Amino acid sequence: QLEAHGVSPIDLVAVNLYPFRETVGKPNVKLEEAIEQIDIGGPSMLRSAAKNHQFVLPVVDPRDYDRILDLLRTNQVTPQVRLELASKVFSHTAAYDAAIAQFLTKDADALPPMMGLALQRVQTLRYGENPVQRAALYSTGEGRGFDELRQLHGKELSFNNLLDIEGAAMAIAPWPDRPACAIIKHTTPCGIALGTSVEDAYRRALATDSTSAFGSVVAFNTIVDAATAEAMHDLFVEVIVAPRFHDDAVTVFKRKKNLRVVELPLTDSRPALDFKRVRGGLLIQDRFAVSADESDWSVATERKPSETEWRDLRFAWAAVAAVKSNAILLAKDEAAIGIGAGQMSRVDAAFLATHKARDAGHDPEGAVLASDAFFPFADGVEQAADAGITAIIQPGGSVRDNEVIAAANAHGMTMVFTGRRQFRH
Repeated sequence: QLEAHGVSPIDLVAVNLYPFRETVGKPNVKLEEAIEQIDIGGPSMLRSAAKNHQFVLPVVDPRDYDRILDLLRTNQVTPQVRLELASKVFSHTAAYDAAIAQFLTKDADALPPMMGLALQRVQTLRYGENPVQRAALYSTGEGRGFDELRQLHGKELSFNNLLDIEGAAMAIAPWPDRPACAIIKHTTPCGIALGTSVEDAYRRALATDSTSAFGSVVAFNTIVDAATAEAMHDLFVEVIVAPRFHDDAVTVFKRKKNLRVVELPLTDSRPALDFKRVRGGLLIQDRFAVSADESDWSVATERKPSETEWRDLRFAWAAVAAVKSNAILLAKDEAAIGIGAGQMSRVDAAFLATHKARDAGHDPEGAVLASDAFFPFADGVEQAADAGITAIIQPGGSVRDNEVIAAANAHGMTMVFTGRRQFRH
């Protein structure tokens, strides 16, 4: 048929698809704009070429151009190369279609009955949580994600480093307009604070628990300067992450050969999904974000918070959201002074937070307490009162709320109910 129509055989098909994923990754994209970036003919040509890869070379990734040209010049396009490129085409077009489907269903009240998850490998890692586990970093193509991470110095990032960086980014997210620092160990803060400057925020976060800060990931929500870098010189840190670093700060950090210095954009408010692996599937939920909406907040006790208590309660409520459940966080002057994380009972978390505060030289007297979920019994409040805590913020909603409130009133404490749980498993 080709000879009858005077058509020469096609040896190679190279197509760059319309930039749909890049378009919908921008904020406030309208449906009409997204629809215009759905490529129709490109995927058809690529899939046809990939199906016929024994005779037609399908090329979908511009990063392959130089390699393919070299193979063509040296006549080394093997069947294995053709199969590899065909596989890449089908993976790419599947990811393209999955991104379209996900965008078109993102505003639905319920999650879609079928979901395609397309991932692009960004980095092969030496191993996973443990040396016996294979690992790699994959990107979903969402904006301001880890595919925009830029390492300025230090050793290769590990699987655990990347997990802690994610925990750090979550911890500092509630304060876009104030210098904030979070010090992360095993994805949960061991120190977190606001400050008058970046250096001040770091020093105050370090003071939460300077012992646990050894070997940590330290995150900032703004530009890191040389003064802050000098202040960190004596602490052994695995990773320092911020949206930007001054050049002179990087120069200071480079005195430590293995210290990883990483730039990562701050998270934004765009909705996204969160995935957790279970056997044979995935649990999918909306990604959690701390809400600044206080319309459901109420004072449950006879005494109302003072202005100083209100300030610290707001800080503590935002900070405790990054702590593994059961979570209790003590705060004073917009800095954490004691954190009880990952305990099986809430009263133990309260005990641990108080113990950690005193062990670090902090006086819990006059501090506030935040709990990521309700107190099931009054014992946690009694524990807080014995330590000198004057104010508590928690979701409320226990069948024993009346007992909990009565205990707070008996000790002259003030307690705020937010009506919103902040579990983190």
